[in-house]
Amino acid sequence: MSFHNVLRTLKTVKVRTQVPFQEFSELISAIPSPSAAPKPLNPTTITLLSKLNPNSLHLILSEPTLSASKCLVFFNFLLKNQSFISFKVDLQAHLTLICRLIRARKITHAEQVFKSISVDQNSRYPFRAIASCVEMCCLEPVVEAKLFNLMLKVYSDIKNFDGGLEAFDYIKSIGIQIDERTCNFFSVAMNRAGEVEKGIDFLYRLFDSGTEVSVYSLTAVVEGMCRNGEIRRSRGLVQEMSGRGIKPNIITFNIMVEACAKRWNFSELDLIFLLMEKEGVAFDVKTYEFLIDGFTSSGKVEEAERLVGEMHDKGLKVKTHVYNLIINSYCRKGSLESALSLFSKMAERSIFQNADTYWFLINGVCKVGEMGLAMQYVNEMQNKGFELDNLDCNILVDGFRNKGMTNEVFELQALMEKKGSKANGFKQKKNGYDLMRKQPAVHNN
Repeated sequence: MSFHNVLRTLKTVKVRTQVPFQEFSELISAIPSPSAAPKPLNPTTITLLSKLNPNSLHLILSEPTLSASKCLVFFNFLLKNQSFISFKVDLQAHLTLICRLIRARKITHAEQVFKSISVDQNSRYPFRAIASCVEMCCLEPVVEAKLFNLMLKVYSDIKNFDGGLEAFDYIKSIGIQIDERTCNFFSVAMNRAGEVEKGIDFLYRLFDSGTEVSVYSLTAVVEGMCRNGEIRRSRGLVQEMSGRGIKPNIITFNIMVEACAKRWNFSELDLIFLLMEKEGVAFDVKTYEFLIDGFTSSGKVEEAERLVGEMHDKGLKVKTHVYNLIINSYCRKGSLESALSLFSKMAERSIFQNADTYWFLINGVCKVGEMGLAMQYVNEMQNKGFELDNLDCNILVDGFRNKGMTNEVFELQALMEKKGSKANGFKQKKNGYDLMRKQPAVHNN
């Protein structure tokens, strides 16, 4: 029998002493709610508090006739009135209360109490001190297991990842099962905090300890690596983990696809496609949207339009936003015929043409000086209930001015002034769309 189990057996044979100071029950019942206005303590309460000592506090918090909720109220009352007791509320008292709250399934309150001994500068305890005290305070194996899992989650919340890794190693060493959901939560927290190397290390620790590893933990690590631009390395990790039995899902692949598309890293993207095919994972709507975004921003507009056709062939829903990206890109390239053709296909496919769709088309038409055609689309747009805004009018004014059509310029300016707008030059964005060609942040990896 291990030392840990022997110690647990010894704890279970302790004889419970009688609860001290029965008069404390009246005090506990009379404690006002936290929302009540604070009042000075009366002399009787002050006298009672002066009699309290660490041992009696432990016994009160352990008393089964007191509910966990009342124990928490009393505990918080003592913390607020620390100056009236002769000792500092210690680690044992905190852990005794936490065990009571866990047993009563008040997990949120238990986490809050544990955070107070993990974060507060005045009462922070190292993990080893906490773990040693748990062995003395917690009598039930089930509650002890939940307590250690709770610790890992709290370390995730407060971003104490070194403490969390130390806790994980200790928990495994004493044979306690770690909840898969807790491991996922810890992994996600590390990688979102930018601790990618620790996230990778934790993934390998899970494997080495025999803990079941989910695709969610793998995906969290991949997300952190791709955020750092380590796409090739993330693909290698996915391949390795697939060989160990952790199969990537579409979310895992979409993270890598999006990272490649944003960086125009199409050579790496091809390798990811091969891996998706090998794993039997098909594109979903998000995959196509990430690809179309990358292709349109990089000038591969024809490829983007081909993907839209593929989406329709597969019966996937294509949003207006996707068409707008492609129309805008065609107009940027000066491929007005392609933009007009795709605009017509939207109507044929019953895709809603919104105000932004018209704006991109009008912008492209104005750039090539087809002002008569531009006004046709303006009329069509207004007939559908879409009003011209300041940016729309600016584009038309610039187009008319470039063609020497001064009368039309004055008419539009008068219209804008009537609406309270003012022509103030061309802007580069429309409802979040980039109107000019945009370079990616990173080209390699």
